[in-house]
Amino acid sequence: MSAATKQAAPLKVLVVDDEPPARMRLKAMVDAIPGYRVVADADNGENALKANGKFQPDIVLLDIRMPGMDGLLAARHLSEQANPPAIIFCTAFDEHALAAFQAQAVGYLLKPVSAEQLATSLTQAQAVNRSQLANIGSGVGTNSLAEESLSVKTHNGHELLPLEEVRAFIADKKYVSAYTQCKEVLLDQSLKELESRFSHHFVRVHRNALVATRYIRALEKASTGDCDSSASEQIGEKNAEQLIIRLDGTSVTPAVSRRHLPEIRRLLKAH
Repeated sequence: MSAATKQAAPLKVLVVDDEPPARMRLKAMVDAIPGYRVVADADNGENALKANGKFQPDIVLLDIRMPGMDGLLAARHLSEQANPPAIIFCTAFDEHALAAFQAQAVGYLLKPVSAEQLATSLTQAQAVNRSQLANIGSGVGTNSLAEESLSVKTHNGHELLPLEEVRAFIADKKYVSAYTQCKEVLLDQSLKELESRFSHHFVRVHRNALVATRYIRALEKASTGDCDSSASEQIGEKNAEQLIIRLDGTSVTPAVSRRHLPEIRRLLKAH
C-alpha cells in the first residue's frame, strides 16, 4: 500500500451511547463526513473498552451518563492505553465539562449535536498531540491537558482553549475575556482565579488585565487610537500619563497601572 493511500484512509470512530437512536444518529452523521468511518458502537463503558481493544479507533464519541461504567470512568481507562484514542464527549448535561477535560477529553458537545459541531470537533480531535496523550497513558504529566488549557463555552459546545494561544485576559464589568490571535472568548473564571492558576505564564498589568509574558512586545504611551473599549475601561488614573502593553498577535492594548510598572519594565529588560 502506498504512502498516499495510507494517508487517505479514513480515521476510525467508535460511537458509545446507551440509547440506540442516539447511536444511530451519530453513526449516520459521522459517516456523512469525509475522512471518518464508524468502525463500531457500544452501549456502555465496559463494552466501549472491549470495542476499543478490538478495533483500535482513532476517536471515541462518548456519552457520559450510562448504566454500569459511565463515560468519565471509561475515558480514564481509555487514556491509560498504550495508544489512547482522542475522546469527544456527547452529552445532554452541561455540568460535566470540567470533569470531562480532566479525563483527557479533547471535545465536549451538548445534545442534540449538530453536523457542524461534530465536524468541528472531529477536526480538532484529529489535531491532538498524540505523544502528549501517550504520556498521559504512561502516567507522565497527569492532567497536563487540563492544566495547560481552559474549558470554554462556544457555539460548538465546550472546547479546550490551549493556554499558549492566549495573549491576554481582560475583565470588563462582570465578564472576563481571553484574547487570542483570531478570537475573543468569554470565560467563567475571575481574573484572580486565572492569575492564581497561571501565574507562571501571565503577569498582572492592571487590576483588570493579565497578559502572557511570552507575547509582551513593548511598553508605550497611549494615544487616542490605542484606547480601545477594553483599555479605556481600565483607565482610572486621572491626569496621569497612561501606558499600554503591545502584544504580539493581537490589537488589544491593555492599560498598565503605576503599581505594576516595575515588574513590566523588569520583564522587558530581561527580554
